[in-house]
Amino acid sequence: MLEFVIHLKKSKMLELPDIQSIKNWGIEVKNPFVIAGPCSAETREQVLETTAQLAQKGIHTIRAGVWKPRTRPNNFEGVGEKAMPWLVEAKERYGVKFAVEVANPKHVEVCLKNGIDVLWIGARSTVNPFTVQEIADALTGVDIPVLIKNPINPDLALWMGAIERVYNAGIRKLGAIHRGFSSFQNTTYRNAPMWQIAIELKTKLPQLPLICDPSHMGGKRELIQPLAQMSLDLNYDGLIIESHITPDLAWSDASQQVTPDRLAEILSALKTRQITVDNVEYQSQLEIIREQIDEADREILEAISRRMRLVEKIGYYKKANNVAALQMDRWHEIFSSRPEWARALQINPNFIEELYRLIHDESIKKQTDILDSDI
Repeated sequence: MLEFVIHLKKSKMLELPDIQSIKNWGIEVKNPFVIAGPCSAETREQVLETTAQLAQKGIHTIRAGVWKPRTRPNNFEGVGEKAMPWLVEAKERYGVKFAVEVANPKHVEVCLKNGIDVLWIGARSTVNPFTVQEIADALTGVDIPVLIKNPINPDLALWMGAIERVYNAGIRKLGAIHRGFSSFQNTTYRNAPMWQIAIELKTKLPQLPLICDPSHMGGKRELIQPLAQMSLDLNYDGLIIESHITPDLAWSDASQQVTPDRLAEILSALKTRQITVDNVEYQSQLEIIREQIDEADREILEAISRRMRLVEKIGYYKKANNVAALQMDRWHEIFSSRPEWARALQINPNFIEELYRLIHDESIKKQTDILDSDI
């Protein structure tokens, strides 16, 4: 979390006013927009049968991994260009569009030559500005939708930089994929959602379509539906979900893929939300509650200000007695007691733990500044 805050401060506001909405991409769009298909294109039969079943379920844009960047060598890395005739055949037979991940200019060239409809840049590529720039250069003069996954680590500036590089290449059918972030903490998820980072991206670029990848975020098929619903509750524009005719036999990421039948069940259970409603009573009550929130926020800030004045008082007392700023016993006491206090007040203890990490970091900074001062 602290790392995200640091990178957030460094990121600058982008002005990309002419990014096009998904409805102008030349792709059939429902609410939400859905891309679905196998993690990897494995065989001709698998691609054709998966596409047939997904098309029957109303999915019009199919994803398929042709090149698969893997963490370690000697794992399945996709069949490569060999898969392209299968995708072309599936496109022609079932009248669908195809989306493929590209990681270098050669991938871009092959996809464009074979009429692939949507490209995306993966998390392992987004993390490297040189790689992104090479892909962007290969896209110069091309009119095709390009989606950019967040980098592996929670670095908003890096994500925004990749978007800007592709935009500068002339791409206006541009979107972002939120697939979660790696974390040193143990979490339920393969990649922790860290929703606040994607929300901040959307705040800076409100016109940028934002798509959630609950498959890679959760890493388990049972987490796809709740994560997808959370993204729709946050007004995301679409979903990209891995679907395979026999998920347990998939050559990659078997645990996070679902059958087309299960995908249809998930999608039918999702609820889309309105951005706002033209209801006078609703608007009036909302304004009253927001005023109460504003007042509560003022009280919170006053309490934090009072706490920081006490921290400064402790800092001067430690300086007078030549005591170090960081006291581990006190640190452990705070991080064990505050979440318990929160639980008693029916507040999420994990949220309070994160909040107190920031408060404690600022407290230590104030004390070390005092210890190092000449006063």
